[in-house]
Amino acid sequence: MSFFSSDLHWHLASVPPLRRFLASVAILLPISLTAVAQGIDPLAPEAASGFAQKESVSAKKFMVAAANPHAVQAGYSILKRGGSAVDAAIATQMVLTLCEPQSSGIGGGAFMLHFDGKGVQAYDGRETAPAAVDGKLFLSPDGTPMKRSAAIVGGRSVGVPGVLRMLELAHKEQGKLAWASLFEPAIKLAEEGFVVSPRLFKLLQGDPFLKQDPVAAAYYYDEHGKPHPSGYVLKNPALAATLRTLAKEGGKAMYQGKIAQAIVEKVRNHPSNPGSLSLPDLEKYQAKKRDAICTDYRQYTVCGMPPPSSGGIAVAQVLGILEGSNIASLTPQNGVPRLEALHLLTEAQRLAYADRDYYAGDTDFVPLPGRGVAALIDPQYLAKRATLLGEKSMDTAKPGSPPFAPDSKLSWGKDQSPELPSTSHFSIVDSEGHAVAMTTTIEDGFGSRLMVDGFLLNNQLTDFSFVPQDETGLVANRVQGGKRPRSSMSPTLVFDKNTKKLQLAIGSPGGPAIIMFVAKVLVGVLDWNLTAQQAIALPNFGSRNGPTILETGFFSPEYIAALKAKGHTVIEYPMTSGLHGVMRRENKGESVWVGGADPRREGIIMGE
Repeated sequence: MSFFSSDLHWHLASVPPLRRFLASVAILLPISLTAVAQGIDPLAPEAASGFAQKESVSAKKFMVAAANPHAVQAGYSILKRGGSAVDAAIATQMVLTLCEPQSSGIGGGAFMLHFDGKGVQAYDGRETAPAAVDGKLFLSPDGTPMKRSAAIVGGRSVGVPGVLRMLELAHKEQGKLAWASLFEPAIKLAEEGFVVSPRLFKLLQGDPFLKQDPVAAAYYYDEHGKPHPSGYVLKNPALAATLRTLAKEGGKAMYQGKIAQAIVEKVRNHPSNPGSLSLPDLEKYQAKKRDAICTDYRQYTVCGMPPPSSGGIAVAQVLGILEGSNIASLTPQNGVPRLEALHLLTEAQRLAYADRDYYAGDTDFVPLPGRGVAALIDPQYLAKRATLLGEKSMDTAKPGSPPFAPDSKLSWGKDQSPELPSTSHFSIVDSEGHAVAMTTTIEDGFGSRLMVDGFLLNNQLTDFSFVPQDETGLVANRVQGGKRPRSSMSPTLVFDKNTKKLQLAIGSPGGPAIIMFVAKVLVGVLDWNLTAQQAIALPNFGSRNGPTILETGFFSPEYIAALKAKGHTVIEYPMTSGLHGVMRRENKGESVWVGGADPRREGIIMGE
């Protein structure tokens, strides 16, 4: 039941019918040559599959919001049994492995922020590079970067999966129910079968590489090479067997023994693009618990993920740059951000992405400038960066010089990574008010296109820079053995600065655009007093320190012309976010949880 019925059609009613229609069929529209010329990937692996408006959902006790209805049901069932938010996250992830295989799974990695009622814990399950690789991994024999598909498809791009180790670590510290019981929903669904969704069918239909793997071809496609259609009941006994082993033996079964051996053989024996992943690489993998990045924004404290994610720093920078602006007064009109608000947000993002592209990487291997994270989010530094905001767009920002940096500023080169947006996010609050914001990924759509024991392997190594150095110096995010590739994943928890109560859990897939998507929702909720659903449904927009990107079909020609008059180079593009959030809202003196699910994906919200 929703306590906010007036929210339900707020955005839908405000969008003209023609633009609503264009948005819903965005995947059918040709990508402009301008987008290609500006470096916007016309083959985004998680392509748009429609825009279906969704309702706010409210609950008093607990809530889960995720990108697939089966996964949400699994998480809900665990919360209903008295499980913790981490327990529910494990069940949710196992089902996503089965039902949303293009986005995440046990063959990939994840970042989790957890609130235990007292503080925030950051769990790092990012993949690591095999010990044998170096900066030449993605260079052709002539020294030029490999083509994207040549680098991704096959064993070369596969990193050590980290999500199982991370979930196991979090469960030991935060779990309430037995580990094995959390696998039951996914095992049952894998054995009995799930219905192929329209989105999964569309992505299978559009992928040219997955059927090159004989195991994946036999599972996802029929004898004629056609993907199983929407409505087809797909069973995965191989995954059920894997999950039974993991449930019984724990996460170690992923990193040694038969499953580990199968992963290594699949990677190293690829016929055209083998990788160097080894059994020792798997055996040595460790999930890590890190310090969350928490900064104040107005009356809130916003917590994000530290490196190797760049998301926590970049989101904090965007908000810090906007702190002194008037963006809070620039509430959306007719369901679209005001021109000046969009200008301010995209300019702040340019500055944040400029720092990200030069400084961000795995800080276990490369230092951040000066005092590290503290320097990059220093309020005085961000206030100085904010002085660069003007009436006209700066087009391309330069990286800043954070305080306390040595006189000989770090000479990092500019990152050149094709970081791709096939990822998933879910937000969960349990009956004790503990919460999880978890972003999980296998990187490209269907990862490396290698299927083993019922699940797909990641291609996460292509999140490293393809070029290890340029004329400026070594790239912070260059390939190194044992290193974790830089990420933009931005699981975020927001608290009232005075009461310390959780106010919002949010995150999204979207590759480097994740930072833009999350910043949009944070401003929408914290500055514009929107519900999570309203803020998520706002048209997507942003800048990765290049063109200003607008979600196709939501901005009028007059709006775009006005942006151009302010110096913006504008591209319209189907920006397929997957924002899923849970927020606190007061209703007649009572606190309730209000969920939001992205209308661009097939997720839902359940609570009680």
